[in-house]
Amino acid sequence: MVIDALPIATHLIADRGYDSAWFRQALTDRGITPCIPSSRSRKIPFAYDKDIYRQRHKVENLFAKLKDWRRIATRYDRCAHTFFSAICIAATVIFWINES
Repeated sequence: MVIDALPIATHLIADRGYDSAWFRQALTDRGITPCIPSSRSRKIPFAYDKDIYRQRHKVENLFAKLKDWRRIATRYDRCAHTFFSAICIAATVIFWINES
């Protein structure tokens, strides 16, 4: 199950697709505070920390920048270690360009 594979954390930031009562309860039982906006169809929305949820945008931007690299977006590499090396190189260049 996905819940069992989660690493130890204090918060879980997710989008509306993960809004379900059983998932929220399972996270709370593990001591993880869910930061998930309620789906629009929910009559009584759950509260969530909007400041923490905004940090999800940074992660989404990183994945978008990584997909600009054709080699990573199409996954040309057959070996996992080669693919991971390409991700590390791309992330380093992205960080270096953004710091300049």
